[in-house]
Amino acid sequence: MSHIDLSGITYEYATGDRAVVALRDVSFGVAESEFVCVVGRSGCGKTTLLNIAAGFLEPTKGEIRIAGRTVSGRGLDRGIVFQDFAQLFPWRTAQRNVEFGLEMKGVLRAERTATAHRFLELVGLGGFAAAYPHELSGGMQQRVAIARALAYNPSVMLMDEPFAALDALTRDEMQSMLVHVWRETKKTVIYVTHNVAEAVYLADRIVVLTPHPGTLRAEIRVPLPRPRDVLSVEFLEYQKQVVSHLR
Repeated sequence: MSHIDLSGITYEYATGDRAVVALRDVSFGVAESEFVCVVGRSGCGKTTLLNIAAGFLEPTKGEIRIAGRTVSGRGLDRGIVFQDFAQLFPWRTAQRNVEFGLEMKGVLRAERTATAHRFLELVGLGGFAAAYPHELSGGMQQRVAIARALAYNPSVMLMDEPFAALDALTRDEMQSMLVHVWRETKKTVIYVTHNVAEAVYLADRIVVLTPHPGTLRAEIRVPLPRPRDVLSVEFLEYQKQVVSHLR
């Protein structure tokens, strides 16, 4: 049984005097602890789909169920990481940013502090608990954002191109870090990316959407062992397979 079930997701919005269909009848499931990447060209509805899963948008038709419950708004069962570095609170230290969701849940201070330190250590920032966002690099800020999303123990992580604005070397480091974090926490992940190589490096399965309107084109399983060799023939063959569905 899937931990996340997306069933017949259609999303329409009005622009001027006409309706635009961003997504049409998208259905797939995500098993518990599975890492699924959603890829596709601009305009295919990747971010819209993630926003529906997050509860920020309501589908025109269809539904998303998490652990058997229909998503009808925001919830602490979902941790969300965006591309924008501004998602952190600039007036809070790294530790206090990570504690935010725990505060919303009413967790006592001592437990909040211990949990924040544990997740900052997990993402490699144990020595930066007292730093403010402006004192951290872009990659470090994204590590804090991931730690914050994990700290209140959601069952699902929703990630919208979190490494897209980083330089290539930092992005490679962040991908390796994320695989480590995922293997340690066993979270169920939906990760949106336009980067095919990133999807093949991260995913158990890749969902390919095609645009105008966004529809499901293919689902590709990636059974390569981790850590993955990005220069191996097998890795490159999976990239080719994904690209073939994007044409």
